[in-house]
Amino acid sequence: MIPDKAPGEAVFHASGDLKKEAHVASFEKYKEMYVKSIENPDEFWGDIAKDFFWKTKHTGQFLNYNFDVTKGDIFIKCMEGATTNICFNVLDRNVHEKKLGDKIAFYWEGNEPGDEMKVTYRELLQQVCKFANVLKSQGVKKGDRVSIYMPMVVELVVAMLACARIGAVHSIVFAGFSAESLSERILDSQCSLLITADGFYRGDKLISLKVIADDALQKCRDKGVSLKRCIMLKHLSKEEAASPGSQSPPAKRSCPDLQQEKQKERVKRVRPVVQVPWNPEVDLCWHTLMDEVSDDCEPEWCDSEDPLFILYTSGSTGKPKGVLHTVSGYMLYTATTFKLVFDYQQSDVYWCTADIGWITGHSYITYGPLANGATSVLFEGLPTYPEVNRMWEIVDKYHVSKFYTAPTAIRLLMKYGSEPVQKCKRDSLKVLGTVGEPINPEAWQWYYTVVGERRCPVVDTFWQTETGGHVLTPLPAATPMKPGSATFPFFGVVPAILNESGEELEGPNEGYLVFKQPWPGVMRTVYGNHTRFETTYFKKFPGYYVTGDGCRRDKDGYYWITGRIDDMLNVSGHLLSTAEVESALVAHEAVAEAAVVGRPHPVKGESLYCFVTLSDGISYNRTLEAQLKQQVREKIGAIATPDYIQNAPGLPKTRSGKIMRRVLRKIACNESDLGDVSTLADSSVIEQLFQNRCCTTV
Repeated sequence: MIPDKAPGEAVFHASGDLKKEAHVASFEKYKEMYVKSIENPDEFWGDIAKDFFWKTKHTGQFLNYNFDVTKGDIFIKCMEGATTNICFNVLDRNVHEKKLGDKIAFYWEGNEPGDEMKVTYRELLQQVCKFANVLKSQGVKKGDRVSIYMPMVVELVVAMLACARIGAVHSIVFAGFSAESLSERILDSQCSLLITADGFYRGDKLISLKVIADDALQKCRDKGVSLKRCIMLKHLSKEEAASPGSQSPPAKRSCPDLQQEKQKERVKRVRPVVQVPWNPEVDLCWHTLMDEVSDDCEPEWCDSEDPLFILYTSGSTGKPKGVLHTVSGYMLYTATTFKLVFDYQQSDVYWCTADIGWITGHSYITYGPLANGATSVLFEGLPTYPEVNRMWEIVDKYHVSKFYTAPTAIRLLMKYGSEPVQKCKRDSLKVLGTVGEPINPEAWQWYYTVVGERRCPVVDTFWQTETGGHVLTPLPAATPMKPGSATFPFFGVVPAILNESGEELEGPNEGYLVFKQPWPGVMRTVYGNHTRFETTYFKKFPGYYVTGDGCRRDKDGYYWITGRIDDMLNVSGHLLSTAEVESALVAHEAVAEAAVVGRPHPVKGESLYCFVTLSDGISYNRTLEAQLKQQVREKIGAIATPDYIQNAPGLPKTRSGKIMRRVLRKIACNESDLGDVSTLADSSVIEQLFQNRCCTTV
């Protein structure tokens, strides 16, 4: 699995300076630690657990599990018998034991340049204790589910940690989701309370969160479920939040260190005001409630396997799955992956550009960084607003040293060339990371060469909502990097590649990516539906956790994620990865982004239908079309030659930046019933794509 030596072919290595201070400084050290994590996991994770506070110690085996449905129910248990509190470990321990009370926990950067604030660990602990008391005043207790639907503000972190402090289970819903999606998640998790905000801006676009939240609550009532309480944060300024005839909540501020500083620095712009509906029988004002409670709140001591949060992820069929994570294993795993994958040092300033509404934000904005006493940037805005160099300006402003973003964002910024990047210094950067989907080698090279100036290793992390943290990833000072490869497993993770018959494939090969044993942070069940959990992840190949992703292992033992299995196309009996075809298209200098889907073919079974977005100033023509077809032939083979290539000035994406390939498949087949498109960021691209649709092969 792990090669005896580093590969001989051209790869990229970390600088000597990075290796000097690294937690894992060589590939040999990585291999030594990896073997210990597999052969003696009790000792490996037990040593890590010593860095955390436990009210009571665990007894027996560190990890106990069954991955084989033929031998009984699937289960994973970690540190049974131990009790702790994750909020205590990420806040109280840092403030009191590690004396980090005055250290900045978050630099908050708003949608508008100049709209900013900072919060220390001591201030964050105080606000979390206050809001924990607010939750208790509303009858929330250990085990209750609380739905959170908020923008990227510090109060979102406060709300989720307050839930963790009292043992309540938070269910965060991305603030770009529709009322239907929010209500569906509230109902499935049986939440007793909703926390939201009046609204926020994404670029120039106003999102009226409270209006959407009220619509969701009405949909719940229509189905016979009424939430008695909705707590609303007043995030926008008074001028923006109030309007004639609206019933605005009281404008009290219980968090002067958070709210008043935010208002003091807010950049005023002429904008439409947001309507704030107010139902005094249900709605409560965050600020008023915070004024009325103490900032002293003892933590609720939780068992290791008590639920920590539910986070919904899309299912290939049916309704979203409520992925459930538990306290101790998730805490240990996110803390360890954060520390080692980003090689976090106490002087670092770290920035993950994800939204907390996704698992990346849970693990690598909140829990992982705070468990290490890190200083992070929390960003509300967009990477291209108001200028396309916004992200690099923020890197310079806060001297960001560890930077983590999505390939989608990298490809978006590539479209504007290197000049906007080079306007900023970026000399503080030490490690770059990617997350969310496989990164094509061309985007990797641009990220490494232009953004990182060839001195910052790129950690291309593969993981899922279900895994809780990184499972395949380089370590920045230790792993020789191949552009586009997730490289090797993290500690405690044992991958395998299976064929359709469930047989393990050795050496260079391609097939289904599975895992043979659990690690502390893996999900425990689908909330309220353990049968679905077993069916989705364990029944296809008994004895293995099935990721749903395809994977290739090369001659050096490196792992390459080829995309979701349902994004694999069977063309004339050949299994083709859409990600591989997309990478070949994007390798052409004229193409900024590409998306490939299947279209039924009477002879081949499936044909390749390709959407390409061109770089600025490039025109689409038959000559370019022929070049793209030839490029794919050369990079993959004749079997992968596109049957259709469509010029796509824009691609349908969710508000989090993911391409909606389901919609593209409908367009390719000229099917107007697109299903639920409530998460679409810009619906105008759909009509244009239908107009440009290819009717015959090109």
